[in-house]
Amino acid sequence: MQRSISYRVVRALLVVCLLCVAGYGLASYGLLPKAWKIYETKHPALDLAPTRAFTAQGIPGDPINLAFIGSQEDLMQAAKAAHWVPADPITWASSARIVVSSAIHRAYETAPVSDLFVYGKKQDVAFEQAFGRDPSKRHHARFWKSDLLDALGRPLWFGAATFDRGVGVSHLTGQVTHHIDADVDRERDKLVQDLIQGATLTLSWIDGFHAQLRGKNGGGDPYYTDGRLCLMTVPDGGLLESVQQTLSSAIAVLGDSLSP
Repeated sequence: MQRSISYRVVRALLVVCLLCVAGYGLASYGLLPKAWKIYETKHPALDLAPTRAFTAQGIPGDPINLAFIGSQEDLMQAAKAAHWVPADPITWASSARIVVSSAIHRAYETAPVSDLFVYGKKQDVAFEQAFGRDPSKRHHARFWKSDLLDALGRPLWFGAATFDRGVGVSHLTGQVTHHIDADVDRERDKLVQDLIQGATLTLSWIDGFHAQLRGKNGGGDPYYTDGRLCLMTVPDGGLLESVQQTLSSAIAVLGDSLSP
C-alpha cells in the first residue's frame, strides 16, 4: 500500500516537472520572443495615435480607422495598384467642377475632398474611387503623415476611410457638403481589401482603438464602428523592391521550367 502511494506521488511529481519544462519551452522559445518582437517593432507614432480628424472649425470629424507604415511612394503605389486615384486640390475651378458634375450627373473621378485636420494640419494625401455617374457618391480616404519614424526610418500614415452617399447641407454648419454612410467599417474593410490585392502588405488589427463606438462627424452625420484600427505595413525595403524580388523569382522559376 505504501509503495503504491509512493509511486503515485513520484508519478505526479514527474508530470508536474514535465509540465514545467513544457511551459518554460513554450514561454522562452515561443510566446516571449514573439511578444518582444511585437514590442520591438511597434511604431512609436502609435503611442500618440489620434482617433479623430477635425474640421477647420475644430469640430470632431471622421474617425481614424486605418494606419499605413511605409514611405509616401509606397502609399501612392499601393493606392494606384488598387485603382484608387489621388483627389484634386481644392481650387475655385475644382470646386465649381464638382458642383456642376454632381448637378448634371457627369463623372469627375478625381474630385477634391474637403480638408480635415490631424496634428493641426490638413491631410497630406487623399484618394478616391468613383461610384456611380457623378462625384456625389464615392469611396474616399484621407491620410496624415506622422513625424515619428520607426527603426527602419519609415513614417506612419493615419487614415480615415468613409463612403460619401450624397451631397447635402451640413447638420452643424449649414454648409454644402457630402454626407457619409454610417457604416465606416465597411469602407475601411473595402480599402484594405483593395490594397492587399494590389500590393504585398502585412496586416494587423488593434482592438479597442476607439473607446466610443458611435458618434457624429463634422457634418453631423452619425457613424458606428467596431472600434478596430487596421495597421498595414510594407515589406522591408519598400513595395518596389518587393515587386522586383517577386519578378526575379518568377523569371528564375520560368527559366528553370524551360531549361532542358
